[in-house]
Amino acid sequence: MKSRVAVLRTRPETVLEDIARLCELAGVKTALRGGTTTILKDNISWHYPFPGANTTPWQLEGTILALRQAGFPDLACVQNDTVVTDPHKGERLNGYTGVLAKHHVPTRYNCFDWDLKWVPYRPKGEMLALPKIFPHGIHIPEFFFGTNIVHLPTVKCHIYTTTTGAMKNAFGGLLATRRHYTHTWIHETLVDLLTIQKEIHTGLFAVMDGTTVGNGPGPRTMVPVRKDVMLASADQVAIDAVAARLMGFDPLGIRYLALAGQRGLGVADTRDIELIGEPEIGEENWHFSVGDNFASRVGDLVWFGPLKRLQKLFFHTPLVYIFVAGSYVYHDYLWYPAFGRRQVRGFVRTSPWGALFERYLLEQASAGTLPAPGGAGAD
Repeated sequence: MKSRVAVLRTRPETVLEDIARLCELAGVKTALRGGTTTILKDNISWHYPFPGANTTPWQLEGTILALRQAGFPDLACVQNDTVVTDPHKGERLNGYTGVLAKHHVPTRYNCFDWDLKWVPYRPKGEMLALPKIFPHGIHIPEFFFGTNIVHLPTVKCHIYTTTTGAMKNAFGGLLATRRHYTHTWIHETLVDLLTIQKEIHTGLFAVMDGTTVGNGPGPRTMVPVRKDVMLASADQVAIDAVAARLMGFDPLGIRYLALAGQRGLGVADTRDIELIGEPEIGEENWHFSVGDNFASRVGDLVWFGPLKRLQKLFFHTPLVYIFVAGSYVYHDYLWYPAFGRRQVRGFVRTSPWGALFERYLLEQASAGTLPAPGGAGAD
């Protein structure tokens, strides 16, 4: 039996209704278990707003409405930090705070000990990478056991994995801040995380935003491209494969997708995926390429290149803070002021999706859930 991926063309005026239809087409009612909590796992690749990088507020709101309409009222949003992102800053600047408050969805933080507890977990399935990366045991948030999870990624490139989507979105939720240990084995890690998700969750689903997508060295320093599409599926591998194909990549040439398909975790061969909704969208090829930036060049040296043997010195000692600070300064204080802020302002000024994003921020500010910022291009 083929896996199904729903794909629709959308526009700002109808996007919330389109997401509801998308979820219904993709079989959300059968993918998730009723009577249990459903985690909304958004994707904050960057706490600053940048088109294509982060879950959009309409993606979050549309999914909340669709889930409740489908009979899943018990929702909770789970946030994580990274070495270069702040979850509180990210949820405010990207408009999530207002959406979650409006729909009375609580937020949990796996990065704060006072909120979510991390517990040991011994996977039943074979692991490819995690046991050697974490020889003292794998730990995951206790809250995740026995829940549904809905991932909210965007369509974009990634400097280490070519593309990033539903499978990569588990990275922040299931791994603590030492997740950078995994980069050399990033493809195998993503497959391990999907294996674990299938063991601990009662249902998996993904709603992927392709209204504005990211071409180039993602997940942050990209070129935004308007595409007006949304995707959804219960198969995390299949939705990532379709997104990869749209971007112009061969899904079977991307290691994490090929491995996941080989291990029966989902379908990576698009010939075995049924597109529903507007299947003609699947014939498009956007001819994207990943390229390089400063971060990817450094990463290639230390994760995959001649400095690989020094990883324990660099990343398992206080020296790691040099790399963390370097990435933070490059992204937040060099690239964003020089290039990113201008692109965000252009997005707000020229794109209907940018105008919708600005309306979400203004609504959030008027509700008192965010200090009035100065627009989406502000810090």
